[in-house]
Amino acid sequence: MPGRSSSNSGSTGFISFSGVESALSSLKNFQNCISTGMDTASSVALDLVETQTEVSSEYSMDKAMVEFAMMDRELNHYVKAVQSTINHVKEERPENIPDLKLLVEKKFLALQNKNSDADFQNNEKFVQFKQQLKELKKQSGKPTEDGGRSQFAKIKDKDASRAGSERDGLQADREADGTEGLDEDMIVTQSQTNFICPITQLEMKKPVKNKVCGHTYEEEAIVRMIESKHRRKKKACCPKIGCSHTDVRMCDLIQDEALRRAIESHNKKRQRQSE
Repeated sequence: MPGRSSSNSGSTGFISFSGVESALSSLKNFQNCISTGMDTASSVALDLVETQTEVSSEYSMDKAMVEFAMMDRELNHYVKAVQSTINHVKEERPENIPDLKLLVEKKFLALQNKNSDADFQNNEKFVQFKQQLKELKKQSGKPTEDGGRSQFAKIKDKDASRAGSERDGLQADREADGTEGLDEDMIVTQSQTNFICPITQLEMKKPVKNKVCGHTYEEEAIVRMIESKHRRKKKACCPKIGCSHTDVRMCDLIQDEALRRAIESHNKKRQRQSE
C-alpha cells in the first residue's frame, strides 16, 4: 500500500501520508477550476438576460450551475473523507494498518447520504448567481422566477388601470403645470440613487455588495476605508446612512455584477438619448 514504510503487510510501522496530502492539494486545485467554471456560466447567463435571449438558453446556464454545484459538493465530501481518515489513523495509531481506501469510501458515502437540495444554499457561488440573475431581471423589467416584475413596470400597469376620467383629469393637470411624466422621472431618479456609492457620492464603476447588510459600495472606496480603520485597530461601520452593521469585513464583499451591468446599460441609454 502506498505510503506504508513497513515491509510486513500486517504490521503498523510508520505510515507516511505525504503522497495522499499531495493528491489532496491537486484536488483542491480542481476546486478552483470548478469555481472558475461557475464564474463563466454566471457571466454567460447574465449576458443572456441582458440581451433578452430565449429562456431555454438561460435555463441551460442555470442547469450548468447546478451541475457545477453538485461537483463542488461531491469533491468537498471526498476531501473531507480523506482528511478525516488521515486524522483518525494518526490519532488512533492502530496496531495493524487499516484499509485506508475502505475507510475513505465509508466516510464519503456517509456524507453523500446526507445530500439535499438545501446544500446549494451553502454554495456561495450558486447563491450569488441566483441573486444576481434576479436583480438583473428586475433592472431589465424581465419577469423573475417568482413572477415578479420591475417596480417601474408595476407602477406603469397600476397607472394604466385607473379610471378614464381620473387619468384624463390628472393628465390635463400635468400638462397645465408642466409635470407630465413626473412619476417616471421619480422612478428613474430613485434607480440612479442606487448607483451612487455612499462613500464617494459618485456613480459606481465597480460595485461590491456587503453579504451581511446588502448595501453596495465602490470597491476601491470601501477597501480603502476598511484598511484605514484596521490600521487604527478599529472596526469599519457600513457607511450607508441608517445601517446598523458595525463590522464590515473584506471577506463579506462580493462583486455585484448585476448592478454593474445595470449602471452600464443606463449610461448607454443616456448616451444614445443625448446623441
